[in-house]
Amino acid sequence: MRLEPTEPSKTKRSRIIKASPIYYGWIILIAGSIGMLMTMPGQTVSVGVFLDSIIADLGLSRTKVALMYTFATLTGSFALPFVGRFIDSRGPRLSVVIIASLFALACVFMGFIGGLVSLFIGFVLIRSLGQGALSLVSIHVINIWFVRRRGLAVGLSGIGFALGTAFFPRLIETLTQSFDWRTAYMLLGLLVAVTILPLGALLFRGHPEIYGLEPDGSAQTKPLNEENFTPAEARATLTFWLYVIASFCVSALGTALLFHNYDIFAEQGLGRNLATQVFVPLGFILLLSNIATGYVLDRVPPRFVLSAAQALLGFVLIMSTQLNAQNFLFYGIAMGLMQGMMGTLGNIVYAYYFGRKHIGAIKGQVTTIGVAASALGPLILSTGKDVFGSYEMIILLVASIPFLIALIAPFIRPPKKQVLS
Repeated sequence: MRLEPTEPSKTKRSRIIKASPIYYGWIILIAGSIGMLMTMPGQTVSVGVFLDSIIADLGLSRTKVALMYTFATLTGSFALPFVGRFIDSRGPRLSVVIIASLFALACVFMGFIGGLVSLFIGFVLIRSLGQGALSLVSIHVINIWFVRRRGLAVGLSGIGFALGTAFFPRLIETLTQSFDWRTAYMLLGLLVAVTILPLGALLFRGHPEIYGLEPDGSAQTKPLNEENFTPAEARATLTFWLYVIASFCVSALGTALLFHNYDIFAEQGLGRNLATQVFVPLGFILLLSNIATGYVLDRVPPRFVLSAAQALLGFVLIMSTQLNAQNFLFYGIAMGLMQGMMGTLGNIVYAYYFGRKHIGAIKGQVTTIGVAASALGPLILSTGKDVFGSYEMIILLVASIPFLIALIAPFIRPPKKQVLS
């Protein structure tokens, strides 16, 4: 097998890497995990908490806000392939400084929204920079420092996102009640500015090989068995599209459930307190699911994990139509398990199948599709509610898609790159 070089052979020096008492990839893992935590102001789980306040303040309908959210997220997603290529060419350190700075400013901008147009611009900025670009660079830097332990590393990195899912909704509720939703968003921008911006600038680094290190932190006794696909070569495989479609379902339908979380609970006679409480088990199970899935993916082919996660997504969708005061915590547990499985899987599978050399560009394309899906999901459910009079019918209809993917996934084989002699 002909292996392509991942990075130039010239060795660079770094005082902080040299001073590290442990393999520097574990430092990268901690910094990347904080990066994932700080994506929360741009994630749907946080926007959903602000939603009722935004609707009331601006005097807009829920469907109109969902439509702006859709168009804004779609618009913002178009930049992500370019972000991915920039990360590949300029490295994660410079990239995270630029991205985190702009994201902090975007959160501050949300505090000055005055109408539909500025709301659209604000959504474009927080979605493309938070959910999109900051997630992309945070996972990218972990992927390039780990290969054989990638499942475990990426699973552990989900701790940041899981803690954010568990606690950010309550933090936002507290800030909104203590001040107002505009001040709360600006304070979230300050939090981004004092955490991942300086940490990323200090700790993020490019491929370990350019610092004279090996991925995973130990000398390799045999050549690294890694095929590097170009973005075009990856797109030509059935494997690529299977995982893209599955990620599309999770991004669209999982996001829709979180975006309309408070309204879905209200439709079934449950108040905001229970709707907020559901994020606690969701977040903690998400944390455990991330770690467990990472461990499993180092040992089990990804297609089997994909099948289980998609079946669980279908179950979560059905359960969302049958909520009550006794089972809502189980709904949060099931959603956390599903999100953890698909989150870890989606963060490692493209590097697993297609190598690290072009992973920024490949993941940039995938993230674009995922962000676009997260844009469409809330609109699908709000439109379905307008048509059918409730969420139940539209949710039951879309639940058939992940069940179908769960049946197909175990039969999809890994791609093989054709190498010319």
